[in-house]
Amino acid sequence: MKENKLRPPRLVAWELTNACNLACIHCRASAIKEPGPDELSTEEAKHFVDELMEYKPIIILTGGEPLLRPDVYEIAQYATGKGFRVVLATNGTLLTPGIVQRLIDAGIQRVSISIDGSSRETHDTFRGEQGAFDEVLRGIEFLKKGGLGFQINTTITKRNLDEIPGIYDLAIKLGASALHIFLLVPTGRGEEIKEQEIPPGEYERVLNWFYDKSKEKKLQLKATCAPHYFRIMRQRAKAEGIRITPETHGFEAMTKGCLGGSGFCFISHKGEVYPCGYLPALAGNIRQEPFKKIWENSKVFNDMRSPDKLKGKCGICEYRKVCSGCRARAYAATGDYMEEEPYCVYTPVKAW
Repeated sequence: MKENKLRPPRLVAWELTNACNLACIHCRASAIKEPGPDELSTEEAKHFVDELMEYKPIIILTGGEPLLRPDVYEIAQYATGKGFRVVLATNGTLLTPGIVQRLIDAGIQRVSISIDGSSRETHDTFRGEQGAFDEVLRGIEFLKKGGLGFQINTTITKRNLDEIPGIYDLAIKLGASALHIFLLVPTGRGEEIKEQEIPPGEYERVLNWFYDKSKEKKLQLKATCAPHYFRIMRQRAKAEGIRITPETHGFEAMTKGCLGGSGFCFISHKGEVYPCGYLPALAGNIRQEPFKKIWENSKVFNDMRSPDKLKGKCGICEYRKVCSGCRARAYAATGDYMEEEPYCVYTPVKAW
């Protein structure tokens, strides 16, 4: 009996370039200052868009800093012209009125901006550049004046844990459409600040706080790299006698924890395909074989689509099909992406 019906990817995060003008201490990428010769060419990029036509996922153009790639607008326009919803992830420091207009003309429908502190000092320390906070706020004003929607992305570590409520308030004040929180996964430069991962107990507390804030419905909230949230959401809803629906729990009611290989994948600037940008378990390379073949047949993707293959307490957990644990964090801790999530405090019923 087949464990899971194969579904198309809903989201594809595409690292157009490894180049970045910043050197963020928690980034999964070891960025360089200028685009390199090993990146997918414009024609290769367009061919990849054509390959995605069968699935029509949302395409997230990311990096590095995608605005450093001169043909980002051409690639975006090619994809939007094919009917794709295309969004852009940027650090926000390079935005100008002219760039905002070019993004709009290319069909970009939303921009995500990274803000990792409610204070100038915290954000600038994260981003490795003095003045980055002010540049981001200026860039957001350009987006607002241009009428291009934006969301705030925040990576949570010990450095900014106390500022998360402030970041939430700032996102509302700025008029963001959404706030997405990311729990640090120690890969790339993030390995150097592994000690900045918040402890499991704080992880649980933050996600419960996030659940409480979701009920205010002041903006869309999404927990990323935090699959435990989908267990917490069900525990809390059950205790409150609430049925989980899009109306009661927003976007999060329609998804699940780890989407790597089942609803999401990451494409590197060299065409490598991974379950996510934090899990270096190679599924294939679009320069060497069709994306369809990689998506449908790769071992790593098929492993991750099979919750019954999970090991340790994740393998016996009653929430494994809605949570699955962070496979990247399991890999970082053990070298096995199917091992139990090391930052989960929950004890499954079967373990009692």
